[in-house]
Amino acid sequence: MLNFAAKIVALFVLCALFGCAGNRPAVETVAKSADGVSAEAPRDSLRAKFQLTIVQDSSTQEFDAVLFSVPGKRYRMELTGPLGIGVASLLWQQEGWQMTFPTEKLYMDGVGYMVGLLNSDALPMVHIHQVADIFDGRLLPEGYEEIEPPEDSSKVEGAVYARERTGRRFSFARESVEGASEKSRVVWLSRMGVGGKTETIRFYDFKEFEGVETPSRIVFELDGAKFLEIRIKKIARNKSFSSGTWRLNIPRSFKKVGE
Repeated sequence: MLNFAAKIVALFVLCALFGCAGNRPAVETVAKSADGVSAEAPRDSLRAKFQLTIVQDSSTQEFDAVLFSVPGKRYRMELTGPLGIGVASLLWQQEGWQMTFPTEKLYMDGVGYMVGLLNSDALPMVHIHQVADIFDGRLLPEGYEEIEPPEDSSKVEGAVYARERTGRRFSFARESVEGASEKSRVVWLSRMGVGGKTETIRFYDFKEFEGVETPSRIVFELDGAKFLEIRIKKIARNKSFSSGTWRLNIPRSFKKVGE
């Protein structure tokens, strides 16, 4: 049985750790048919299917996941467990966000681009706009600038040190692509996280998904210990979604997390 904490971790890791990438807001231009269903795909929209493996102590739990994205405008994520049973849903729109956990009959909601519970270690506030960039092969923060490496023993040979627009520092490494000496790929990104722990994301097995090179296997580490792995199965771009994608029903019997 998938436990509630693991579902929370899965949804928030998708939002929080994909925050390594900068966002590229899209202008949503959707033509509506007579019945109100989208007839034309919004620019930059995508649908991604992937598998998440969460490592907790010596045990692992797996989820199948789907992301529907119109970058900068709206996002929908679905997690399913064994037998295809839905275990968690997240809907973010400009007017507000909602998250439900059907098997526990719990929900969360809020407004703004920061999603989560304020002052909570278990449910940290995360930047939702940066969710989809990793699926588009954009693995570094937008608008970052390179800086001088540290002069102490923390310096990693071969790493590039940089600073985001927000001032937050990080480091990353590139590797040359075999057979293409002028081309390189980002293979890891690291930064200091909550509590002074080092968060590292490693990118493996690059493949082309509809013409965009993207790592198909992504490993997340905390102080060198793996706690999550994502395997991308399929990415479809410039997709149109039915209007039902952007509705998330919260039954009256559900209780709000934290109350």
